[in-house]
Amino acid sequence: MKTIFESNRRLVGTFVVLTMLLPMADVRADVRLPGFFSDHMVFQQQQPIKIWGWAEPGEPVKVELGKASVQTKAGEDGRWVVELPAMKASNEATTLKVAGKNRVELKDVLIGEVWLCSGQSNMEWTVNRCANAKEEIANANHPLIRHAKMAHRPSMVPLDDIPSEWQICSPETVANFTACGYYMARELQKELGVPIGLINSSWGGTRVEPWVAPIGFKDVPELSDIYQSVMGRTPGTRPYQNRLKGFIAASEKWLAEAKGKVDSTELLPASPAYPPELAPYKSHQDPTMLYNGMIDALVGFPIRGVIWYQGESNHTESLYAEKKKALIEGWRELWGHPFPFYYVQIAPFQYGSEPHVLAEFWEQQAAVEGMVDNTGMVVINDIATIKDIHPPNKQDVGKRLALLALKHDYGRSDLVAHSPGYESHQVAGSDLRVKFNNTGGGLKTRDGKPPTHFELVGPGSDGFQVATATIDGDEVLLTSEKVKEPTAFRFAWDKVAEPNLMGGTGLPVGAVRGGDVPDALSAIPGSDDYQLVYDLSRRGMKPNLQYDVDRSSQSLEFDRVAYLLELESDAGPQHLFVSMKAFTHDAGQIGVPTAQSQARFQQKVENMDIYSNVDGVTNGQSIATGSIEFWPHNYAVDNTAQVPGASNQIYDTGDQPVAPRNGYGSMQVHNHGVNQTLFAVNHWKQGDGADLGIGNSPGATRDWTFAANAGTYDKARLRVFVRPTR
Repeated sequence: MKTIFESNRRLVGTFVVLTMLLPMADVRADVRLPGFFSDHMVFQQQQPIKIWGWAEPGEPVKVELGKASVQTKAGEDGRWVVELPAMKASNEATTLKVAGKNRVELKDVLIGEVWLCSGQSNMEWTVNRCANAKEEIANANHPLIRHAKMAHRPSMVPLDDIPSEWQICSPETVANFTACGYYMARELQKELGVPIGLINSSWGGTRVEPWVAPIGFKDVPELSDIYQSVMGRTPGTRPYQNRLKGFIAASEKWLAEAKGKVDSTELLPASPAYPPELAPYKSHQDPTMLYNGMIDALVGFPIRGVIWYQGESNHTESLYAEKKKALIEGWRELWGHPFPFYYVQIAPFQYGSEPHVLAEFWEQQAAVEGMVDNTGMVVINDIATIKDIHPPNKQDVGKRLALLALKHDYGRSDLVAHSPGYESHQVAGSDLRVKFNNTGGGLKTRDGKPPTHFELVGPGSDGFQVATATIDGDEVLLTSEKVKEPTAFRFAWDKVAEPNLMGGTGLPVGAVRGGDVPDALSAIPGSDDYQLVYDLSRRGMKPNLQYDVDRSSQSLEFDRVAYLLELESDAGPQHLFVSMKAFTHDAGQIGVPTAQSQARFQQKVENMDIYSNVDGVTNGQSIATGSIEFWPHNYAVDNTAQVPGASNQIYDTGDQPVAPRNGYGSMQVHNHGVNQTLFAVNHWKQGDGADLGIGNSPGATRDWTFAANAGTYDKARLRVFVRPTR
């Protein structure tokens, strides 16, 4: 029987791994091929052809493909593997013959180019649901294009077989082909004149993590927590064994105690619970589940490369680029060669309420090209459908994927296959000039109008401002009356941006940004004296609070504490910086007051300085009427602390913490001398449902309690600083 990770698929060579519990070749007398080997299949040209299957242990097996033949014997586990010499592509069909005690023949087998097509729904999206479907289907007489669709099948352990049947492309079959793959194959077949095989292993709505092989997670340090979770759940690995042994020991101890107390009147403690970290994954969205069930069985089958269209289900990810790296390099290691990997940048779409969430994700997708060799990205912001996450124009997607393959894999070095890319920028007085490369003879716009979706920012510009853009060959000149000294630009920085800028070949320019955005901190007098301790974005606001930076464990001696809250929305950027004499000398208690930090402060603070760009906020220095309300508790409106000017009727500058201790949570700084909340970060466990605000809330409460408005901001960032003791 086959082990979970055999030969080059082993997760870590030193692990003893579980054998598959499925019925396998130990009782199988007949020679059998993998389930995705069938009539009409395509083998990859110019690569040794690996063929494998099962038979009775020790049974002689002969394999013939055309004029090539080889003999072997099935191993003790019933598995056999042969390798035939590389062959040239041919439009003439041949037969694959496998003989043992029985004989298997696969007819109409071709030698050509094979591409693995994977990802989520936009890769799985079929021809019959795309633009001009009726006409496209009627004209799909391409017998040299073949397609095999893998069934949806998640698994906690690698499965060594997967059923499928290859189909000949025709008006009767093409409707259910992957549209991206088909339109790519059609272009390649037309250009190359050889058979094209598509292996379609995709599943709509899936995240990237389930497609990643365990070894992929292992080799990316940023994903070590996922790797450890996988290892801890995989029978036969050392982490699994150690944790299971600990559970068994605890259970045996409890059993011995229970047996001794059967006739006792003493209370018996509950038995040890089965450790959740040992429980197998069950969802098809869990790490490695689709690699195990839908990719592992294909490993070793020769392919030219991979095309990938996925990301919608990960579009809020901060580590997506690292996860893509794990996917690509893990697959390549298991296949044993660095095949090309071409992928599609997801299209503009109305995702939630945050305008820039997709732009930041596009930036991560684009970063993969620089992180992983032999990869290429297709930009499609010119063929989106804002109200449909599945753009029906898959024809151009396929053509652009084909361009990448033709240029890099099929000798067409003359082609411009990549979208224009940002090369550099230069500031010239009140103007900023952006240079692009790979423009295909110069930049232009689809509609002949000036380029859209450029923005500039500089000191005192009150955030990014719309820029006037003028094309000058490979460059775009940017200017704005509202930005006198530009320091940075951004382009197409919105989830629904459909910019008109493109290269001379018609390929669109993707979202990009460059330069140095002025930090609100830089305009604060004396800010250079402060040292960052915590940095928290809204995405880190969750029950298990996750800071982007946490230096509280360092040995810090300080005399002042400062907070900088930055919020950005359609109304523009807001910020507030407030510093005060240190109210504690424990850096672990100056951040968000969680139950774990045991921070609870309701008190006045001394010598407070306030700098804010928000209308209505009272700025000033050395203010003596500052106060804070920091606690993880629920709280009531009662002004039991007798804060001057506070009400007993509404939530404001003076409230009362109540049970439970690990409750709603308040992090508020006030200037009670003018009855004003300076900033509030409440209910942080709720993420987008947290309360965030600068100044007094315009709602029913002054301190933003129950605002649940965090998701309305494009950006929300809290930084906590200390001034080292002088």
